[in-house]
Amino acid sequence: MQKEMVIVLDFGGQYNQLIARRVRECNVYCEVHPCSISIEKIREMNPKGIIFTGGPNSVYAEDSPRYSKEIFDLGIPILGICYGSQLMAYLLGGSVKTAPVSEYGKTEVEVDKHSLLFSDVSDKTICWMSHTDYIKKAPADFQVTARTPVCPVAAMENAQKKLYAVQFHPEVMHTREGVKMLSGFVYKVCQCRGDWRMDSFVETTIRQIREKVGKGKVLCALSGGVDSSVAAVLLAKAVGRQLTCVFVDHGLLRKNEGDEVEEIFGPGGAYDLNFVRVNAQERFYSKLAGVEEPERKRKIIGEEFIRVFEEEAKKIGAVDFLVQGTIYPDVIESGLGKSAVIKSHHNVGGLPDYVDFKEIIEPLRLLFKDEVRKAGLELGIPKHLVYRQPFPGPGLGVRIIGEVTAQKVRMVQDADAIYREEIAKAGIDKELGQYFAALTNMRSVGVMGDERTYDYAIALRAVNTSDFMTAEAAQLPWEVLSRVTSRIVNEVKGVNRVLYDCTGKPPATIEFE
Repeated sequence: MQKEMVIVLDFGGQYNQLIARRVRECNVYCEVHPCSISIEKIREMNPKGIIFTGGPNSVYAEDSPRYSKEIFDLGIPILGICYGSQLMAYLLGGSVKTAPVSEYGKTEVEVDKHSLLFSDVSDKTICWMSHTDYIKKAPADFQVTARTPVCPVAAMENAQKKLYAVQFHPEVMHTREGVKMLSGFVYKVCQCRGDWRMDSFVETTIRQIREKVGKGKVLCALSGGVDSSVAAVLLAKAVGRQLTCVFVDHGLLRKNEGDEVEEIFGPGGAYDLNFVRVNAQERFYSKLAGVEEPERKRKIIGEEFIRVFEEEAKKIGAVDFLVQGTIYPDVIESGLGKSAVIKSHHNVGGLPDYVDFKEIIEPLRLLFKDEVRKAGLELGIPKHLVYRQPFPGPGLGVRIIGEVTAQKVRMVQDADAIYREEIAKAGIDKELGQYFAALTNMRSVGVMGDERTYDYAIALRAVNTSDFMTAEAAQLPWEVLSRVTSRIVNEVKGVNRVLYDCTGKPPATIEFE
């Protein structure tokens, strides 16, 4: 157990692990636990602080998640966020009602800089609101420390009891000074030292994997992407030659990517791994024939992945564990736990009901993309591999709207290669969180060489994000977009139109399906 720790109690919000991630950014170890955790367990853990998450419920509803008022008497600092703030007010005698005006999105909040939460924050700051209910009246012994024109209690505190609450979400990047607020909580209120680092995560995880696996055999699902690559190297350091990495080329990879992955991880590559490449392109195309619905495609790809791994495991003999590079945004979007299902990821919600392995190991399950990259650097993985563009497990299957065919795969591969090449030439590739080309299911009339065409439209996507939970569309230079467009319509057969996606996340997801 870490010497100092902050725990997050999950009341069903989408951002529960994002809160933990922000606390870890402050170099304080943090874990997420369900709101059903017992008060005895919390006492045993002896955290330096507790954070209540947001959630979709109303605190006054009979079936809403609650916690015993006893938690406020532990003497442990508590910060309530959104639903968590309302719960604190409700349990301690305040009034929570349906707001006359709901607040969503970026909102200017006036704060009291005498509060330890806001001492390093501007008098007026932009925060991310997302609430229908509000605290109409704070408990008698609380002081209001922030407000908006329509939210009389945007923040409140009982400094003597070290109880703090904010109606907005300091953990999301849209709250401009949210990190300062969380830092104020963990350092000024909780009095943490800040002695946790990513190398602690790597060391602890390697030790835990070693203990779990023992002398068992491990099969790793290696796609060559950032997440699975970091998972593979982590496992290799933990169990060595007990690990076999199976790379399934499902025909839905980026252009030339199958050969690139084999060059890096295969025989003669940088890592001493047992490496198996399975060329299963036709197998996947056959399974996907005629399928257009996104969730069905994801689940078909996910199940076929597992079946291929099971077949390879039988060839290897007596494989006990399957390793996957699942990261936290995959878990949240797949709706595991209390969160709503957004889309199934092939290595989370896309798994079939029956999997022929003793256990699935997901060592990166609680990390975000940037934390995975930090872990990769700690493991000694070269920078050019760690900072590769993210790529979804189902591959181009979720970047092709509608039915997947070999011809459509070729179109999106060629368009994406052109796009990535021009972004790199322009020197802006390191500035973007993610960028790629997708093939829409739209065909339109065009004219090329004085002749009528009726071909597909490519959609270009580029976003700025640090955590992949939220994102904003990147404002790419027009000359770059113009050059990419010209090349795609001239060089990619079957495409006569190029579009640029200006939608953020939310309301969209980063991938198209």
